[in-house]
Amino acid sequence: MNSLSLMDYLNMPFVQYALIVGILISLCASLFGVSLVLKRFSFIGDGLSHVAFGAIAVASIFNLSNDMVVTMPVTIMTAILLLKSGQNTKVKGDAAIAMFSVSAMALGYLILNIFKTSTNLAGDVCDTLFGSVAIITLKKSDVILTVVVAILVILFYILFYNRIFSVTFDESFTQATGKNAGLYNLMIAVVTAVIIVLAMNLVGSLLISALIIFPALSAMRIFYSFKGVVIYAGILSVLVTTSGLLISILCTTPVGATIVACDIVVFFVSAIIGIILHRG
Repeated sequence: MNSLSLMDYLNMPFVQYALIVGILISLCASLFGVSLVLKRFSFIGDGLSHVAFGAIAVASIFNLSNDMVVTMPVTIMTAILLLKSGQNTKVKGDAAIAMFSVSAMALGYLILNIFKTSTNLAGDVCDTLFGSVAIITLKKSDVILTVVVAILVILFYILFYNRIFSVTFDESFTQATGKNAGLYNLMIAVVTAVIIVLAMNLVGSLLISALIIFPALSAMRIFYSFKGVVIYAGILSVLVTTSGLLISILCTTPVGATIVACDIVVFFVSAIIGIILHRG
């Protein structure tokens, strides 16, 4: 346990940056996580995060100061390909995700080994996979980028809430009413890819799915309406991420793993509350 108090840490810029980024990313992830879980496409977060890991490996070869130049477009293109392949009867959505996920992870690690740019390869890979360092080394430019993207994502969700609701539950009906369901699915996939790339600084590529899945599942234990689940998931995600970040800083535990551990606890508490509320 550290000797510094919580207030001492809260006055430090790196903690403030981490909290701002963590809260915004977790909120965005939870909003779209509800739709992804209901559409049974929640594993896309895991697949895209592994693709992002492979893209980071490629970016490291060229010693790019900002790996998002490679990571963002590659992850977005993969999200589009996953959406298209998921509609192909020859390659189902879950199989396509698994294929991209395993391939990108293996190739990324292979590239890092062949073109070593660091003497501590194992440490670099661990940081990328579990997000143990990146979130506390954020620069002001990273925070500004996250704030801008988060505002755009939240505005998109609010403006297209009815369309998102529609394609989540009945794509055929959405198409029948003259709306382009495929376009909205594509937009959801692209926004999800953007969120995942940003979230890699928070929890690492292996734990990103937790930000998408757990808040939605926890909210579904208590609420049955779509709006209720979305609002509660957003609140839960922000509270859990904030708690996880502060606990990890005070107790010097891995950031990503601590946030996921908090998510697990909240899920079981929500499940118990749900059983009590809906008994009989």
